[in-house]
Amino acid sequence: MEAMEHLSQPIKVLLVDDHEMVRIGLAAVLDTEDGIEVVGEASNGMDGIRLAQAYKPDVVLMDLVMDGMDGVETTAKLLELHPECKVIVLTSYLDDSKLYPVIEAGAFSYLLKTSRATEIADAIRAAARGQSVLESQVAAKMMNRFRQPKQQEQAPLHKELTEREMDVLKRVAQGRSNQEIADELFIGVKTVKFHITNIFNKLEVDDRTQAAIYAHKQGIAD
Repeated sequence: MEAMEHLSQPIKVLLVDDHEMVRIGLAAVLDTEDGIEVVGEASNGMDGIRLAQAYKPDVVLMDLVMDGMDGVETTAKLLELHPECKVIVLTSYLDDSKLYPVIEAGAFSYLLKTSRATEIADAIRAAARGQSVLESQVAAKMMNRFRQPKQQEQAPLHKELTEREMDVLKRVAQGRSNQEIADELFIGVKTVKFHITNIFNKLEVDDRTQAAIYAHKQGIAD
């Protein structure tokens, strides 16, 4: 009986986007959909995390490019606090520098803002059922990435780092502690640790010393 009651509950959705008209449009459309309830709207990452703590949404529709904390960092922090939540990226961007980092941060689905309202609603319902949805162009890019043979001359490994990861790497190379990096970049220590883990993976190093050596060799530490 309790399971049936749980299934009858609407899917709680939080909107995180710095464009007010986008939020208004999404809220208006989603509120007409059966079984979906928009519980809050945030114009930036910090507010998104705060509202997620307050409303405990089932699904978050996340923009990628926002002032301050971007969608990648917000996704990582939000899922750190609420791992049961499903983040659906809703963005205008398809470039690799945004796509792969947010997937690595734990985004569950990835849609473009050109998607139809019904497609967004269906993706929300799918996420609530534990089913991931990827925009066809995103799926194609990811498949192509795995299919491409490794070239003899690869681009430097740090080219895969996001702008924020570069900021963190630079400070690691300068000998800053996690707390000092967090204070300088106005982010949490756990978020710093998340970025450092990503940096280690992308640079194929095992510790801070190796990362610092790499940074100095590439002229990143200056």
